[in-house]
Order: sequence, then structure tokens, then C-alpha cells
Amino acid sequence: MALVFRTAAQVAGSSLSLLGWVLTCLTNYLPHWKNLNLDLNVMENWTIGLWQACVIREEVGTQCKDFDSFLALPAELRISRVLMFLSNGLGFLGLLVSGSGLDCLRIGERQQELKKWLLILGGILLWTSGLAALVPVSWVAHVTVQEFWDETILETVPRWEFGEALFLGWFAGFSLLLGGCLLIWAACSAHAPLASGHSSAAEAQHLRQCLEMRHTHLQT
Repeated sequence: MALVFRTAAQVAGSSLSLLGWVLTCLTNYLPHWKNLNLDLNVMENWTIGLWQACVIREEVGTQCKDFDSFLALPAELRISRVLMFLSNGLGFLGLLVSGSGLDCLRIGERQQELKKWLLILGGILLWTSGLAALVPVSWVAHVTVQEFWDETILETVPRWEFGEALFLGWFAGFSLLLGGCLLIWAACSAHAPLASGHSSAAEAQHLRQCLEMRHTHLQT
């Protein structure tokens, strides 16, 4: 039963981590971190991301323009770029490291202690990747809320609202956190015997030795 829970935790942790990493990559490049709907022109919507701003018109379609200067961006967008890149890199490294420590891989199956620490290290990297994704998403959301309820801005001025990428980033970050925790829990749980013919051969040899010792004892 312990082997079943251990295997299920590894599979679930790896799947959630892979899903979270893919979604963080999408969140990084999607231009939908903030949305702006103009009351005067309902046929025109604006969106902004970490890398470009887009305007969506029903007649023309979507037109996007990359930001000209990194230093001209608001502080939350500048730091969010760095943190999202960090999240993508740590997530990719965590997937590689934790994948090498999975029980389903026959590579290094005789070095269970090494595989255990690889799984723990991979889980920590994935957990850190999820945290690095949640921080910029939550920061941009916090700034958006502050600007939306800023009383010093006239009510007639349009306000930015949450974009779809923020919700995607939250889901991705929590997926990486949960996936990393599951991998760490699986690594810290009791190790199952080697999943190959080596364990069966070892048990058979041990049983044979016991029978020989018993037979020798009976003869004496």
C-alpha cells in the first residue's frame, strides 16, 4: 500500500509540476495581465502584459506593440519580468532534476539514496518556481486594485482591471507548489524495494540461504 501511495504521489507531483511550468511560460508571454474597457467605445478593448500592449477592435482585430524601453515600465512590470524568467528557469531545472529521481526510471535504481535527494532537490526547485510565479502575479493584482479604488483619480477616467493571465498565473503557481510538495513527500516516505528482478533475486537468495542453514542445523 505504501508503494501505491508513493507512486501515486510521484505521478501526481510530476504531472502538476509539468502543467504548472507550461502555464507559467504562457503567463509570462500573454499580453492579458491587465484589461481596459472603454465605456465611450465598447468596440475597443486594451490589454497589457509584461512585454507588449494590445488593442482589440471588432473591425480591425488585435494589434499589439512591444514596449520600447524596459526602464520606462512601471516597477511592478520590470520586476515581474525578472521573476517570471526565474520561475520558468527554476521550473525547467526542477523537472529535469526530479525526473531523474523518479522510481519509474531504471537509471540509477541501485542508488536509491541519490534518487531520493534528487527528488527532494527537484521538489524544492519546483516549489521555489511556484513561489516566484505567485509573487509578480499577486503584486500586479495588488497594484491594479489600488489604482482602481484610488480616490484621487476622476471617476470618468477608465480603470484597469484583472486580465486572464493573472488567474492563469495563480493556478500555475499553486500547481507548482503542490507538485513540489508531493514530490518532497514522496521522497521522504519509506523507500520501496527495487522495482526489478534484482529484488526478487535477492529475496530468493536470502530464502535459499535460510533453507540451507536450517537443513545444516537439522543434520547436526
